[in-house]
Amino acid sequence: MSNFDAINVLLIEDNPGDVRLTEEAFRESRMLCHLHVVGDGDAALDYLLKQGAYAKEPRPDLILLDWNLPRRSGREVLEQIKQNVDLRIIPVVVLTTSAAEEDVLRAYNLNANCYITKPVDFDQFIRIVHTIDDFWLTVVKLPGRL
Repeated sequence: MSNFDAINVLLIEDNPGDVRLTEEAFRESRMLCHLHVVGDGDAALDYLLKQGAYAKEPRPDLILLDWNLPRRSGREVLEQIKQNVDLRIIPVVVLTTSAAEEDVLRAYNLNANCYITKPVDFDQFIRIVHTIDDFWLTVVKLPGRL
């Protein structure tokens, strides 16, 4: 894989408004990036394990994970990712509305790479996504892209 290939980001998010904001922020990005979106925890695991409708989807280079998901929680998804030998190397950014200390601790105990609380303000949300983009897709060396 070349360093010039598009970076694949998997957004696991059930809120359509947050999906639109994230898509908009990534569109403004300077990076060549493909944002893939699934709306619940079960679909996320199907995507990551290449099951069913997701059999031909690319492996993500980065995962943005909402903590509060339908069907299977973000905690359960993170736990499955980090227990899977083939998936655990993919960086996971928990991006959620919860600022509860127990959620932050649980995420890090499950080996999340970082935990970010979503701001309610539109401009702040866009800035946060740009910061994620700048750091994870520009500064950090991702596995398979060295």
